[in-house]
Amino acid sequence: MFEIGFSEIVVIMVVALIVIGPERLPKVARTLGLLWGRAQRYVNGVRADIERDMQLEELRQLKSKIEQEALSAEQAAKQTVQTLEQHVQSLAEPAAPAAPVVENKLKSVPAAIPDSKPKQPSVPIQQQFPID
Repeated sequence: MFEIGFSEIVVIMVVALIVIGPERLPKVARTLGLLWGRAQRYVNGVRADIERDMQLEELRQLKSKIEQEALSAEQAAKQTVQTLEQHVQSLAEPAAPAAPVVENKLKSVPAAIPDSKPKQPSVPIQQQFPID
């Protein structure tokens, strides 16, 4: 901020010693040190407040962005569910029986002749599909 060299500080101290005098110079130097410390703390406090406000604003923007992303994801999910429901309904409609329902009447069926080999239950064939 200020570029003051050692020689300039020595000149300022000599002038202060002549103007203020050797008796009051330590008290003035102590007071100036206290005021300088207060000023630095005040400046650091203001800087911290500004940084905190900037971070808070960034968090608000991030929150808003995340809420918008969540809303768009929710709308996409609802649209997908609606599309799936429409497909399920379209698949369910042709599955309804086209022929009129006929009442079941009991008929006599001749008894089946047992085979010499017992039948084994059929097992469905398992197919493996590639996983993406």
